[in-house]
Amino acid sequence: MGTDNKAVRKDHQACHILVIRLSAMGDVAMTVPVISVLLRKYPNLRITVATRKFFAPLFSSLENVSVYEVDVTGKHKGATGLWKLFGELKRLEPDAVADLHHVLRSNTLKLFFSQTGIPFIQIDKGRAEKKALTASRNKIFEPLKTTHERYADVFKKLGFPLELAPPVFQPKETLSERTVELLGHDRKKWIGIAPFAAYEGKMYPLGLMKTVIKSLEKANRYKIILFGGGKKEESELHALSRQFTNTVPIAGHLDFKDELALISNLDLMLSMDSGNGHLAALYGVPTVTLWGVTHPYAGFYPFGQDPQNALLAGREQFPQIPTSVYGNKYPKGYEEAMATIAPEAVVRKIEQLLSGTAP
Repeated sequence: MGTDNKAVRKDHQACHILVIRLSAMGDVAMTVPVISVLLRKYPNLRITVATRKFFAPLFSSLENVSVYEVDVTGKHKGATGLWKLFGELKRLEPDAVADLHHVLRSNTLKLFFSQTGIPFIQIDKGRAEKKALTASRNKIFEPLKTTHERYADVFKKLGFPLELAPPVFQPKETLSERTVELLGHDRKKWIGIAPFAAYEGKMYPLGLMKTVIKSLEKANRYKIILFGGGKKEESELHALSRQFTNTVPIAGHLDFKDELALISNLDLMLSMDSGNGHLAALYGVPTVTLWGVTHPYAGFYPFGQDPQNALLAGREQFPQIPTSVYGNKYPKGYEEAMATIAPEAVVRKIEQLLSGTAP
């Protein structure tokens, strides 16, 4: 979807593409491998990513990429703020705009850009297909195009086709002194665990997660690093860590840049269907994901990960899965779907991946 403007392609000279993706963390993270592949194939391209200030570290390892900070709660809030943002973005002189968000804000920007003649191509989110996948009746249960592929389609429409396979991962980053101080030096393998999600139906029961951590701790081969954000989560993670010897919470101790560097150095990440899984996947870190009322078929599976790294709730007991794309809607009782994933299965998958014996 997009304007009727003619696509832009300049293979042998600098071409400047403005990319719009304002939120959320996982969705912004999923732009990184696509942009990385794009720049490998078209090294003369220059990319400006319009996003929130917090997400800027995601793009720090990409050459020819700069971040334009968008303040949607401050100076760029509302119609007046978007008009101001349009003026600022126009002064960057982009040759084309790739809207990877396609929400009310970016639709408003599209309207403003329509007067400039600058090509403005928007992502096709496949809303009708996702509605059919999550329907309670006459559900069409089949895998949809991934979000990464939908992002790539936007660049293809602008005249820059690309292939996402084989995957391109970001390089491992150097740990900060603060991180080394927190985690110390040992030869244990580092397992990141991000136990929280935005909605209850996407979160593994904390009691079962404690069973997973207890089993991993018993092996005495791993250091467990707990990830999460927000005051409530921070408090719960610190309380959880006090029950174990080799478990360290980093919530509230590191900024996002240092947290990314830490994630890049993990041996494995255990995550819900949430942003931390996507962050680990950027660096090619083996990522085990747990899925409750959502499902990988909706297209949000972490980049470059083996499909067998996903452990799914039982659809025999909960046949309406996936009940929604984001996990915010589900029938009564479906918040229990995650409990059908046995802790033993989670531990077994982790140990298989770390020992190199995964099927």
